[in-house]
Amino acid sequence: MNLVIDQGNSRCKLALFEQAGEPAKVIEMPVLNHSALTTFLDDHRPDAAILSTVKNLEKAQLDEIKGRVGRFVHFDAGTPQPLKMRYGTPETLGLDRLAAAVGAWTLRPGHNLFIIDMGTAITYDLVTADKTYRGGNIAPGLRLRLEALHEKTDRLPKVKPTIPFETFGTDTTSAIRAGVMQGIVHEMHGYLQHYRNQHPDLFAFLTGGDLFYFAESLKSDIFVCKNLVLIGLNAILNDHAST
Repeated sequence: MNLVIDQGNSRCKLALFEQAGEPAKVIEMPVLNHSALTTFLDDHRPDAAILSTVKNLEKAQLDEIKGRVGRFVHFDAGTPQPLKMRYGTPETLGLDRLAAAVGAWTLRPGHNLFIIDMGTAITYDLVTADKTYRGGNIAPGLRLRLEALHEKTDRLPKVKPTIPFETFGTDTTSAIRAGVMQGIVHEMHGYLQHYRNQHPDLFAFLTGGDLFYFAESLKSDIFVCKNLVLIGLNAILNDHAST
């Protein structure tokens, strides 16, 4: 049984995998909590664990994980993973981007793959059928766009995203929300069309914390997989066991 820990910019996920594919259990919290970690380890007693984090963990937390599993992987740019790299600065590549790419390949090996990850930033990444990570683009995420309009202007209000959201604004609040959220929809459709012109067999994934705002708008064009990063981290952990 594998434990996967993914600490991102705004959320931490602990996932339990009994095999490849979707996790058997996932819990979320803002940051990795020592008490929750200890309880999770006590309740499930995993055999192996992988940690991916953008934050510095307390030594006690690292020691707790390492001392409770037979095999531990601290995922970073130097960790072996199954994809060939065509990225100029792999040491600066976001670990969540790479893990999502591995997750996509795990679910659809041998295909041209496009991954949209909707977190603090929206990332667009391409994996080609020869098992090569080709890189991608980084754009401001949903909340960054809404916050920027409020914080960088004198009079525009702070607006929250909603489901559903307007197609066209009829007042300032709805104009901001529609402008940002419809803009993201058109941005995603544009990327999908561009890469499908290059790779007609392209298989696309949508993942990330804000995916539920947009899944309905893209449902005919894309496979929604909220646990794609976790699936990729679990695959990396399993590959590490076989090397």
